[in-house]
Amino acid sequence: SRTKNIAGEVYHTDVPSFTHGGSSTVIVSKRFLGPADRLLLIDDFLANGAALEGLIDLARQAGAAVAGAGVAVEKAFQPGGARIRAGGVRVEALARIKSMSPGRIEFC
Repeated sequence: SRTKNIAGEVYHTDVPSFTHGGSSTVIVSKRFLGPADRLLLIDDFLANGAALEGLIDLARQAGAAVAGAGVAVEKAFQPGGARIRAGGVRVEALARIKSMSPGRIEFC
């Protein structure tokens, strides 16, 4: 939502949430993001990729370059990482999970 720090024109994108359901609108002031910027996107979990795709969309609206993305944990069995990489963005994860089942996590 808008705060006192975000006045004037903004870039915006809608990001669906798999975990919480629904969708959130993410905004950034045009004063803070522009064509001269190179971004490293950081997120906690990468599953379906909606959050990173939303941030990539904001960067593209601004003409900014996305240098890459870093995540703490990638659920590699879900499509987000592959889709973002196929779009030309380098993605690095501290841990990649191959599969999950009750009581068991298998890493790549």
